[in-house]
Amino acid sequence: MRFILGVFGSIICFKLVEVAGLSSNLTEVSIYEVDSWLISSEFIGIVIGFLLGFFILFYLLEKVLQLVIRFERILKELSWRKMIVGIIGVTIGLLFGLLVSLAFSSVLKSEGVGKYIGILINLICAYLGLSLFLYKEKEIMRLFERKYNDYDDIYDGVISNKILDTSVIIDGRIADITKSGFVEGILIIPEFVLEELRHIADSSESLKRNRGRRGLDILKQMQKEPNTTVEIVTQDFDDIQEVDSKLVKLAQIINAKIVTNDYNLNKVAELQGVNVLNINELANAVKPIVLPGEEMNVKVIKEGKEDGQGVAYLDDGTMIVVDDGINFMNQKISVLVTSILQTAAGRMIFAKPNAKKQIV
Repeated sequence: MRFILGVFGSIICFKLVEVAGLSSNLTEVSIYEVDSWLISSEFIGIVIGFLLGFFILFYLLEKVLQLVIRFERILKELSWRKMIVGIIGVTIGLLFGLLVSLAFSSVLKSEGVGKYIGILINLICAYLGLSLFLYKEKEIMRLFERKYNDYDDIYDGVISNKILDTSVIIDGRIADITKSGFVEGILIIPEFVLEELRHIADSSESLKRNRGRRGLDILKQMQKEPNTTVEIVTQDFDDIQEVDSKLVKLAQIINAKIVTNDYNLNKVAELQGVNVLNINELANAVKPIVLPGEEMNVKVIKEGKEDGQGVAYLDDGTMIVVDDGINFMNQKISVLVTSILQTAAGRMIFAKPNAKKQIV
C-alpha cells in the first residue's frame, strides 16, 4: 500500500510540474547524460511525490480509515431512539437559530462579517438543541410512548425491555416466570449471549455441555410461548471482550433492564446506573413468611453443624435447623419456629420440636 501510494504521489507531482510550467526540455537532454536527468525538475518532482505518497499519504489514509471505523462503531452503538431525538433536537435548534438571526437581521446585514455570525449562531443553536434533547432523551421519548388513558394519573411509566444473560437462561426459572405473566415487555437475547451458550453446549465437559444445551432448549421453549416475545439482537461491541460488560453497554444504549442471577453482574450494572432484575432476589422475596411461634411439619434428613441439631428443608429449599433434631432423623415431626435469619445465600429458620404434638 505504501508503494502504491508512493507511485500515485509521483504521478501527481510529475503532472504538477508540467502544470506549473517548470518542466525541463528533456528532448534536448541526451539519454546518456544521467546527471542532467537527475537534476531535472521532473525527476525531483517524482522523488518528492514518491516520498510524500510513501509517508504522508499513507499516514493520512490510515487516519481517515480510523475515523471511518470509529464512526461505524458509533453508528452501531447508536440506538434509533437517540437518532430520532438527535434529529429533532438539531431541527429545533436550527429553527431557534433562524429566529434569532431574523430578530437581529438588521445588525447582521450591516456588518461585513454578518453572514458568518449568522452561520455561527445557527451552528451553536443546533449543537445546543442536540445536546439538550439527548440529555433529556428518556423524558422526550416517554411523551411519545405514553398511552393516554384513564390510568395516566396513577401510572407514569413505560414497560421496559429485558435483556437476559447466560446464567439466567441456563437457570431456567425465567421461563416459568414469563409464562406466569409476571414479566412484561420484550425479552432480548443478544447474539453474543447465544454464542456463549453455543460455546458451553459444545464443551468437552459433560456438565457444562448439558448446561449449555439446557439453556438452548429453554430459549426454544420460551419462543414457542404465545404470550412471550423473544427478540434476538445482533448488535455487538468488538472493542469489549467480557460478555458482562457487553450486556451493561447494550442495556445503556437501548434503555433496558438486565435479568440475571449473577451477583457480580448485578453489582457492576447497578454501579453504572443499569437496573437489574435478580432471579435469586425474586425467589427469596416470594418465599413464605414465617414468624416465631408458628408451627410447621418437617422431615429431619441430616445432622446439623452443632451437636444435637437436625436439618430439614421446605419445598422451596429453605433450610430449617431443628434443635435436638438429631433424635428424630428421617422422621416427620411438628416443630415451633424460634427465630429467622436472613443471609446473602437465603433465609434460615431455627426451630425446636413441638412437645405438645406427637411425632408422625
